Amino acid sequence: MPVYKAPLQDVRFVLESIVGVERLSALPGYEEATPDLIFQVLEEGAKVCEEVLFPLNQSGDAEGCHYENGVVRTPRGFKEAYDTYVAAGWQGLSCDPAYGGQGLPKLVNTMLEEFVCSANLSFGMYPGLSLGAYNALEMYGSDELKARFLPKLVDGTWSGTMCLTEPHAGTDLGIIRTKAVPAGDGSYAVTGTKIFISAGEHDLTENILHLVLARLPDAPAGTRGISLFLVPKFLPDAAGRPGPRNGVACGSIEHKMGIKASSTCVMNFEEARGWLVGEPNKGMRAMFVMMNAARLAVGIQGLGIAEVAYQNAAAYAKERLQGRALKGTRFPDKPADPIVVHPDVRRNLLTARAYTEGARALGALVGYHLDVAERHPDPRQRRESDEFVQLMTPIVKALFTDIGFESANIAVQVHGGHGFIWETGVEQYVRDARITQIYEGTNGIQALDLVGRKLGQDMGRLLRRFFHPVAAELQADMEDDSLAEFALPLAKAFAKLQQATALIAQKGLKDPDEAAAAASDYLRLFGLVALGWMWLRMVKAARAGLERGDGDAAFLDNKVKTARFYVAKLLPQSNALFVTIMAGAKPVMEFEDSAF
Repeated sequence: MPVYKAPLQDVRFVLESIVGVERLSALPGYEEATPDLIFQVLEEGAKVCEEVLFPLNQSGDAEGCHYENGVVRTPRGFKEAYDTYVAAGWQGLSCDPAYGGQGLPKLVNTMLEEFVCSANLSFGMYPGLSLGAYNALEMYGSDELKARFLPKLVDGTWSGTMCLTEPHAGTDLGIIRTKAVPAGDGSYAVTGTKIFISAGEHDLTENILHLVLARLPDAPAGTRGISLFLVPKFLPDAAGRPGPRNGVACGSIEHKMGIKASSTCVMNFEEARGWLVGEPNKGMRAMFVMMNAARLAVGIQGLGIAEVAYQNAAAYAKERLQGRALKGTRFPDKPADPIVVHPDVRRNLLTARAYTEGARALGALVGYHLDVAERHPDPRQRRESDEFVQLMTPIVKALFTDIGFESANIAVQVHGGHGFIWETGVEQYVRDARITQIYEGTNGIQALDLVGRKLGQDMGRLLRRFFHPVAAELQADMEDDSLAEFALPLAKAFAKLQQATALIAQKGLKDPDEAAAAASDYLRLFGLVALGWMWLRMVKAARAGLERGDGDAAFLDNKVKTARFYVAKLLPQSNALFVTIMAGAKPVMEFEDSAF
């Protein structure tokens, strides 16, 4: 049977040493968000994830969702778990108190999302989609729409979706066909079909609010002619309760490789009544609020899978007896040594661990800057934090989900044949993790966003939010001989990243294929350096704690050892990535289309 315990000790270390969690209470509106309160909240959230959500993960995968005559039922136990989750206020953790939320920092919600996704990724899709709908509606909805619908999203009695994709239009939203015709009373009649709609229909809430991209009759072509509409499953009555059924129905659910307890639906809109969110033909701007938040959330999904996969691999490696240590018997009282003594098993475990802990630190830093971008009293600081988040969004989404899939595969490998069968639970993590590299923009799309938009934006201003602090930290740390084994490899990889950035910027201006052909390798290189930066900072924090005699000495010592593994065994991938980037587009693009 699989195991999971929320990594509270590591989360506390990251929040204290990388983020400086005490700084959150200095932001306006977060005065009560002290470290003590934050850690208490996370401890309670961990209990819900471990005791309520995790026990349903395997059974939910085995049962899946049920569809019959337009009705979708979630697996046994999900409705009760959802009621428990929302009754305790977890849905509104970071939402505005004006709408019934608890008003805690987004960073706290980011940490909770990791726990939820480790415990039960399918379950996490439902509250996650609602939070995305909340974010878009809060920013772009009219006061009337916000007053009518946000409290229901916050308390979890109603849920939300994102309805973007159509059968002929995936990433290319400019060619969607769903239309919205003014009804003459301020509402619109929305007609069209959307596919791959997560949580599009289910039995967890009494109503579902669909945020739908559609075209007005006089809309210009392409993405400039897309508007966003709020279309409820049931039309609210005068008292705000679900009234008559709207013209929206689930046509079918998908039978998927993974996240089987999450309902992925074909949604048909037949003159469904909806209301405009934001301005006409400006729907992409509002939808990007959801999409960017969703991309960060999907990155955290990858992190959650990586953590639970590592935990199960490590637990199995310590109990599975097989062979003897190469240097001689380690456990003579047993018929064989546990496989954790073997170098290749340890390499696998440390790979998953180093990636996961590095990603957690980077994800927490991005979460902190989300709060600064929204709350800091200094406009310049808000802008700089927002630019850092913009830059890191495609990296978090793509890198973290790649790490999640890789770690899940490592867990299967460590389990050997037992990992390939359903009972041990780890093969589910491979299946569940795979979608995270695809939805909310494939990881290839994230790489194109990084090189095609983020690098050149405002003459490279976004890059400065990463390059400048890394360069400054390395300059100081290179003078410390005790940090040489960590700072020097990072400095070399950082130099390659800078050189690759200049090359892509130069060649990409002349030939877009040059930038596109290097994009995925470049994103991975960028991500490796970013994790290296996190590990350098964690080494300094761990050593400082050891010198002071603070905290768990074994935990801190293991931090330093994991950092050593990262810079010696994983960061050197940057050399090969640099070579492939420098090779240019010709090896990729010289093939004729017909040759494939």
